[in-house]
Formats: sequence, C-alpha cells, structure tokens
Amino acid sequence: MGLLAMNEAVFSLQPEHWAALRLSFWVGLWAVLLGLPLALGAAWLLARRRFWGRPILDAMIHAPLVMPPVVTGYLLLVTFGRHGWLGWLDLDLAFRPAGAVLAALIMAFPLMVRPMRLSLETVDRGLEEAAQTLGDGPFTVFRRVTLPLIWPGVLVAAVLGFAKAMGEFGATITLVGNIPFETQTVPSAIYALLQVPGQERAVAVLVALSLGLSLGALALSELLARRARRA
Repeated sequence: MGLLAMNEAVFSLQPEHWAALRLSFWVGLWAVLLGLPLALGAAWLLARRRFWGRPILDAMIHAPLVMPPVVTGYLLLVTFGRHGWLGWLDLDLAFRPAGAVLAALIMAFPLMVRPMRLSLETVDRGLEEAAQTLGDGPFTVFRRVTLPLIWPGVLVAAVLGFAKAMGEFGATITLVGNIPFETQTVPSAIYALLQVPGQERAVAVLVALSLGLSLGALALSELLARRARRA
C-alpha cells in the first residue's frame, strides 16, 4: 500500500513540479559540463604550481563553502544582473535559466576542485618525469599518464558537483528567483509548497525524489571510483 500510495503521489504532481525536476537535472548537467574542465585546471594549479596569489585563489575557490549561499547569490546578482558590474557585456543572467546554471556551478565548484586536487597530489611525479624523458610533451604526459591516474577523483568530482548543483537553493533563488516553468528548481518548488497549507504530499514526494537522486549520485560516485581504481 505504501508503494501504491507513493506512485499515486508521484503522478499527482503538477506540471510545474515536473518542470522543476527537468530544470534541476538540466542545471546539474550543464554545471558539471562547464565547471569540470575549469575545476580540473584550478586543481592542477593548486596542486602543482607555487605562485604569488595562490592562497588568494584557493580562498576564492572555497569561499562558497563558508559564505551564506544568499551572499553568493547577491554577489552574482550585482555582477551579472542587467545593471551589474558586468552589465556592459550584456550578460543579463538574472531571472534566467542560464543564471541558475551559473549559481549552481559556483556553489558546486569547490566540491569539484577538491577531489581532483587530492588525486593530483597523490600522483607519483616520477612517472610523469619518466614519460617526459621518453619525449612526450606536457600535454601528452597529462593525457596519457596523469589523467588516467586521477580518473577516480575526476569521477567523484563530477558526481558530487552534479548532486550539489541539483540541490542548490540559496544562491539560485537569489539570482534567478522562483518562477514556475522558467527558473523554479526542485529546492525552490519545495520552498514554495511549504508556504501553502495542504501541500504535504507534494512536498514529501519532491523531498523523496531529491533524496533518491542525491544518495544515488553518491553511490554512483563510489562505484565508479572503485572500478576506476581497480582498472
């Protein structure tokens, strides 16, 4: 009976709730696709290079983890809004789905950088130096030697970033609002439903779906990392 009731509750969701699920998935996917290469570059800089301003770069990357998400969203709003600091670039991302991707990317970025940085720091530099003595250039060494060795960290970074991006709320609602069918994600939909009496079933379904996606992403990251390490 419990499973039957759950199925009925799922199919009783309103179209805007399904739209929020689709948008959350779309935001998570694009946040990872756009952010993972940048996160890999940042991880490489932090793990392999010593330069002036490195602590500042490290602090800026990890700042979203310690700042209130609303503060991060406000900074994005005054930077990328119509009248923001970068308004002259015509990058009006406020109250647009692309803005939700940006907010999710910024919040998920530290979680993508850290596992790849830790993986890079454990790589035996002697293997890379041996490949260079055989005539391989830096890019070839990275592609053939370094990247396969850090692949578990890359997989973990991608899945964690996806899960975080899908669950982002504070920065997203500050930058893009909570417009059904346009910028409303699953966390925003849950927040909106909590303000309306009698929506407990819809809230429970969305919460269950969010938990399932998050836990599934974590389980998938662990499974892929184990297989990559064995390979």
